[in-house]
Amino acid sequence: MQHTIALVDDDRNILTSVAISLENEGFVVRSFTDGSEALKTLAVQPVDLVILDIKMPRMDGIEVMNRLRSQSNVPVIFLTSADTEVDQVLGLRMGADDYITKPFSHRLLIERVRAILRRKQAASEAASSEKSEEALVRGHLTLDPIKHQCLWKDTPVTLTVTEFLILKSLVARPGHVKTRDQLMDAAYGEHIYVDDRTIDSHIKRLRKKFKQTDDEFNQIETLYGVGYRYRDA
Repeated sequence: MQHTIALVDDDRNILTSVAISLENEGFVVRSFTDGSEALKTLAVQPVDLVILDIKMPRMDGIEVMNRLRSQSNVPVIFLTSADTEVDQVLGLRMGADDYITKPFSHRLLIERVRAILRRKQAASEAASSEKSEEALVRGHLTLDPIKHQCLWKDTPVTLTVTEFLILKSLVARPGHVKTRDQLMDAAYGEHIYVDDRTIDSHIKRLRKKFKQTDDEFNQIETLYGVGYRYRDA
């Protein structure tokens, strides 16, 4: 299956070089130098994944992400400046699936793209399989891998692919501690490295989403220096 990638960056040199690398790997690439233009096109011509630069004139990547999330849960990889941790953390909290710092290896970017698309495809295949996993029910929480649906007290909580996989890993064994490495493997696969800060940011985003539904939500516990666990119902 040929996947379509949207590439949004005001640097035409990056657009050209990354587009060539992706096309050489068999992807269809749509390039945009302006966030507003990208949003208008993506609203009517959806893609499989978006690679989005944070620092752009007129409309920066954070604003593009905010508007994009109001219309789609398409996976997003942020391109950030190496010296700007705030952008990296904020991007993940806004709902990005991953980020890569500039300057970056095109091979690394392609590996991250493939990893996210594999997770997305696996979730889609599970939804159409008769042997798909049953929904996980833990107290007020229901996680349905078939529909990629999360409910808290019967209220939908919209999660990205990465957030869903991290939560599913925690919920599968309530009360058991999962290290950051274990959560990385669950969300990204064993051969893709991300640092601890990435997992921590996804956890913060998960908590924020649940607290927007229920301010008393406190099921995801931090064990400092160890990892995270989902409280027994």
